[in-house]
Amino acid sequence: MIRTVDLVYRYGDAVAVDGVSLSIGDGECVVLAGANGSGKTTLVRHFNGLLEPDAGSVAVNGRRVGEDLVAARTAVGMVFQEPRDQLVAATVGADVAFGPENLGLDRAEIDRRVAASLAAVNLDGRADDRVDELSGGERERVAVAGALAMDPDHLVLDEPFTGLDAPARASVLGRLRDLSESGTGLVIVTHDLRDVLGLADRVVAMADGRVVVDAPPEAATASLPEYGVRVPATGRDRSAADTDSDSPGATPRDPRC
Repeated sequence: MIRTVDLVYRYGDAVAVDGVSLSIGDGECVVLAGANGSGKTTLVRHFNGLLEPDAGSVAVNGRRVGEDLVAARTAVGMVFQEPRDQLVAATVGADVAFGPENLGLDRAEIDRRVAASLAAVNLDGRADDRVDELSGGERERVAVAGALAMDPDHLVLDEPFTGLDAPARASVLGRLRDLSESGTGLVIVTHDLRDVLGLADRVVAMADGRVVVDAPPEAATASLPEYGVRVPATGRDRSAADTDSDSPGATPRDPRC
């Protein structure tokens, strides 16, 4: 379980996350929605210790994240909005192996995890492919595989469909559905629910750093457009932008996030 209590985070004088208390259960698929600058990316970066709160707390599996970063980052895998930001090796297999190698696992276990993770994202047999020759959708799947190789309880994906064409979006969505059905908890950060609403057990929406909606999908969608979230309903889209300011161009202390 991921649990935050009265979490506060500031970029200078700007409050990006303002007293958020939230629990995400094991195996649950939560869509974290919100418009540009709502605080959603800043919030999830606390889940595995990429950011430290200015006030309040965050715990994973009952233990405060700051007390054991290795445990938190093993339990909570993170896939950034732009996969290039986290792909570190020249080949697919080497990249997926990077995390398990840093855990000090033996070679047989690393190879097992790499093979299983690539199979989970439909990239079996692609371990020797060069990362710089992959399509955007393939890079996204490699990033997911790298996170899965850490054997996480939860997988956090920040705007996983940004910049992908329709076939790539369908492929990534299919892999996420498979992961959800296998019991991996998912937190999908997005300003556009049209791809992911069918996966969600719960929709949490943020505005101005606060949680403003926390409900099952069917109960949440009516109020989401007023917070700048795209929903699968013609004529109700009031979001003004296709990209989120919680972006790879934002620095870790950028008040836009």
